[in-house]
Amino acid sequence: MKRKAWEGVIDAPVANRSLKPRTIGLTMVIDKGLGLNQVEDLIATAGDYLDVIKLTFGTSAFYDFDLLKQKLRCLQQAEIKVMPGGTFLEVAVWRKSLEAYLDRAQELGFTAIEVSDGTIDIPLTERQKVIRRCLERGFLVISEVGKKDPRQAPPLEVLIEQAREDKANGAFKVIIEAREAGRGVGIFDQEGKTKIEELERIAAEIGDPDILIWEAPLKNQQQDLILRFGPNVNLGNIPPEEVLALEALRQGLRGDTLKRAVEAKKSNPSA
Repeated sequence: MKRKAWEGVIDAPVANRSLKPRTIGLTMVIDKGLGLNQVEDLIATAGDYLDVIKLTFGTSAFYDFDLLKQKLRCLQQAEIKVMPGGTFLEVAVWRKSLEAYLDRAQELGFTAIEVSDGTIDIPLTERQKVIRRCLERGFLVISEVGKKDPRQAPPLEVLIEQAREDKANGAFKVIIEAREAGRGVGIFDQEGKTKIEELERIAAEIGDPDILIWEAPLKNQQQDLILRFGPNVNLGNIPPEEVLALEALRQGLRGDTLKRAVEAKKSNPSA
């Protein structure tokens, strides 16, 4: 990591932030169509705080082959994992073209695969086979649990059990679905407010919250999760332009988390 602009003058109020390459405190960005120049700018300004990029939905289908390959090469060189959206994987499973999908993903330079059934129902046994096949092909697997349509949302106990199963089958992390809007899906209500009771139940029954990536595109959601789990909670669906703002929130350089850090210091001055 290069010397930072304020290094030696101001230390972050919140200590113990994990550094890259890291397995906790991941920031996963949702990419709806960043161009090559935008990706290079993102890496230059926020690459130290960005761990995974998801080319969401099926957006990667619309890139020219050489352009996408060049974009993915830039991300690999910056030690950023990159994966197509889970919806694209669902289409591949539905079309019975998983092997060709993985072949092309490898050829293009994707390093991770998202496995989900947010739109199309995939039987549990088939989901297990898909995860294992992706692992055999050398991909990092990040799965996702939950449905995109809130009317089809599974009971909480089903979601929790599926997360456990995915982890047992080799998934690196398991995403809790909240879509790109963060409203009316998963642990967020129609206004985007956090349903604390559901969040606490998921965390308690999973036992190890570090395996989860919480999709949290809105600032209030990120704040709730950081105040509950600390600066090294895994957060996803972060807009590219919000990576540094999120990092400021993690490290106590925004109002609400700074207030918590100041209060903690008052109660324990030697910390």
